[in-house]
Amino acid sequence: MQHAVGAPLPPPHGPGIGHVGRPYQAQHAGHPGPPPISPPPPAPGQAPPPPAQGRPQQPPAPGQAPQQGWSGTGPTPPPAGQVTGHTGHVQLPPGGPVPLPAPPAGSGTGGATLAVLLIGPAGAGKTTVAKLWAARRRVPTAHVSLDDVREWVRSGFADPQAGWNDHSEAQYRLARRTCGFAARNFLANGISCILDDAVFPDRPVVGLGGWKRHVGPGLLPVVLLPGLEIVLERNAARSGNRRLSDEEVARIHGRMAGWYGSGLPIIDNSTYDVETTARVLDDVLARSIASPPAW
Repeated sequence: MQHAVGAPLPPPHGPGIGHVGRPYQAQHAGHPGPPPISPPPPAPGQAPPPPAQGRPQQPPAPGQAPQQGWSGTGPTPPPAGQVTGHTGHVQLPPGGPVPLPAPPAGSGTGGATLAVLLIGPAGAGKTTVAKLWAARRRVPTAHVSLDDVREWVRSGFADPQAGWNDHSEAQYRLARRTCGFAARNFLANGISCILDDAVFPDRPVVGLGGWKRHVGPGLLPVVLLPGLEIVLERNAARSGNRRLSDEEVARIHGRMAGWYGSGLPIIDNSTYDVETTARVLDDVLARSIASPPAW
């Protein structure tokens, strides 16, 4: 029997016989496949077959109790739209304004959880001292450098060597808010934090006042202020955009002299090495906890 060219071939004859060697496939969208075939019941005295592998049970629908024998990966999923406040399995408290820490028992800051702002001119050694102090503590402590956060901006970075303008001011304010947010969240989760920044005493609203707004009243400021010759020498050893001109370093150092008489603790580390400075910083912070400076 001849068939017209292009006409579909008839399926093979016989009851219940499909295309040989090809599983059933839906020919059009919206036509579901055949219903799943239930396995036959076990024979008397025979154990039931194990469940099929690779097809875990579905999570419960919103508002529905978990299914008996839920075998999905991890805990039972929460109802849709519910916020759990977890990252993995660790509860993360929200960060709020940092309060004053309790006085430590013993010498130094001990195991107190505290937020520190280390102030000083370029070349004072703030970042180096802050890193060592944070690393030597007996309790978890983070170091957040404002300069490091500012340099997260790669394209369009407001280079301090090009001078201070509205663009660099905006990036500075943004970096400070980011550092303050990080500090509050570290403290809320039991991790102390030390920040470092070149804060000027003649700009209290933008500088120290801004840090207090972003972190909280419990922030403990300490000024690191070596002599001008020391900061010029350390600045000369820098490279990249961290190195400033001698004139700019001298100008910044001169403005920092306004911290004398401010009531904030000041450490002159002109003759101290880094380890000694970190130890002196810890003693100064212990006194600040016992008698917080007015600022």
